[in-house]
Amino acid sequence: MRLGVCAQVLFDLPLRDALAAARRLGFEAIELPVHRGNPFVDLDACLAGDWRALASQIREAGLTISALSVHQEGQLLLGPHPDPSAAAERSAFAARRMIDAAALAARLEVPTVCGFTGCADWTRFFPWPDPAGFAREEGPLREKLLPVLDAYAALGVRFAHECHPFQFAYDLETAERAVALVEGHPAFAFNLDPANLAFAEIDPCAFLEVLGDRVVHVHAKDAERVAHRRGRSGTLAQGPWDRPGRGFRFRVPGWGDLDWRRIITGLQMAGYTGVLAVEHEDPTMSRREGLVQAVRHLSPLLLREPPSERFW
Repeated sequence: MRLGVCAQVLFDLPLRDALAAARRLGFEAIELPVHRGNPFVDLDACLAGDWRALASQIREAGLTISALSVHQEGQLLLGPHPDPSAAAERSAFAARRMIDAAALAARLEVPTVCGFTGCADWTRFFPWPDPAGFAREEGPLREKLLPVLDAYAALGVRFAHECHPFQFAYDLETAERAVALVEGHPAFAFNLDPANLAFAEIDPCAFLEVLGDRVVHVHAKDAERVAHRRGRSGTLAQGPWDRPGRGFRFRVPGWGDLDWRRIITGLQMAGYTGVLAVEHEDPTMSRREGLVQAVRHLSPLLLREPPSERFW
């Protein structure tokens, strides 16, 4: 296993400086977003030939690319779409961008694109007033995601869905259902974000035990259930992430409730040998200090070798 970083926390720097900072902080890899408007990667320009310069910059910085990410545009595949008349157009746009991201990944020899699929009406997870409401999301997922996955398979890239509220797959049961709906498609995988699972009250180690063979990328993000506040706002707290009264907040690894020894052991048992990309969404820390704290906590825990055969 190696330590990486999600690039968003470095968006305040030019790309070259961001890559140098990541390497200086101790990271070996970086996850690069390719959605429109991000300051690091112009997807269209890269597909037109700029990918070579991007690959050279990454290589010169002493880093590798752990994954590309297309969360913001992948969300549009299923929605929600505030304007129903534009839903088909926005969904088609999402599919094109997701496939373009895979095409760029193939050029860069990056095996994974992380992202969301969206969900037209996530509120249907609650079985009132329509107990079968969430089941109506299944058809659109299958219909719209399968052609994308076929394109990924043709390019030799896997789409790593990230479970999160407002996605069809947001917990272990819905993740299993998504796999079944796409008929176990070989291009369908998961980006394990333990904090997102904790937000849904799911143990990430339980997820690994069931779907570990489909985990191809990991976000190293922690979660804190703020004990003295949960009785007031609970886990599904509203308002800004830095609001003092929240009963739940994301943290950098080592500052939340998650047991990273258990998680890394679960990854090891699942045969995972890839990158843990630190995703800094901690409202209590600065950009740089949060990364320093994450590296300090995770570096001694990483397992870089496969387990030995029994010798005792």
